[in-house]
Amino acid sequence: MVSSNIYLINDSKGDFGKNPEERTIPELLNCGIINIDKPKGPTSHLVVDHIKKILKINKAGHSGTLDPGVTGVQPIALNRATRITHFLLTAPKEYVCLMHLHQKISIDLIKKAFQKYVGEITQLPPVKSAVKREKRIRRIYDLKILEIEDQEVLFKVKCQAGVYIRKLCSDLGQELKIGAHMAELRRTQAGSFNEQDNLVTLNDVQDAYAFYVKDNNPKLLRHCLQPIEKAIEHLPKCWVLDTAVLSLTHGRSLAIPGISKLELFDKGETVAILTLKGELIAIGEAIMATTEIKNNTKGQALKLKKVFMEEINPSPQSSLPNPD
Repeated sequence: MVSSNIYLINDSKGDFGKNPEERTIPELLNCGIINIDKPKGPTSHLVVDHIKKILKINKAGHSGTLDPGVTGVQPIALNRATRITHFLLTAPKEYVCLMHLHQKISIDLIKKAFQKYVGEITQLPPVKSAVKREKRIRRIYDLKILEIEDQEVLFKVKCQAGVYIRKLCSDLGQELKIGAHMAELRRTQAGSFNEQDNLVTLNDVQDAYAFYVKDNNPKLLRHCLQPIEKAIEHLPKCWVLDTAVLSLTHGRSLAIPGISKLELFDKGETVAILTLKGELIAIGEAIMATTEIKNNTKGQALKLKKVFMEEINPSPQSSLPNPD
């Protein structure tokens, strides 16, 4: 065991690749993420278009649509990193919401209603939504009232992806039998990205890119650009030996002998697979739980769902060993 959260399987030093924090600006523009503070007004799609134009890149994608009137954390993946957005879409989210009650009611009744909506809830998506309109179960991890003033309730909610906060306000109003609606909403966290973590505006990005191009000064742009690995911080991780990297980039499943260390995860859970220098190779699904992997010396541990590292072709000059 390396720490209380990481279990050592095969002690080894990783010589292959590069630490994500050492990537150049062109490398980050090709496979990085910007944590944008989405303003009120434009759609999420329009914000992505602005980023593409500012950075002069061909591809970009966001981590889940925010309505035009909603502000806050909107991670945008650049070029090759756009393939990570699926895993950001399914990551937990956090919001701060201002809810307007249609009538005055006691604070005690409001608090009791909020308590009923922590844990599993059943939601029917609103009429205007991107998903099929049928009841589905979602989970509210935390629901905290921040302030109540007259008919205004300010609260923070941490929830599973796919929870509609506008519908949550409506449901709370029905629970209270007085009606309610969402007045304002700000997303404060999406997966590993939050308001404290290099959150930047579109103007910040525009200024930073101008300094980079015109003055050859990368400092501000480096502050805006984060490596793709930031997007998988919320996932359990498995680090592999250098000898396993080649086969993984060709889409082969990860066997126990190729594992160096890993965090706790259960069978069926989504796991990030990294080099010993911390580079994202792929995201896989656990065939075995961590406890089973620790107690075996052979067998398939993870099957790959998506490979992110570019395919490596072995050559006589390559410093990367061929596991075959």
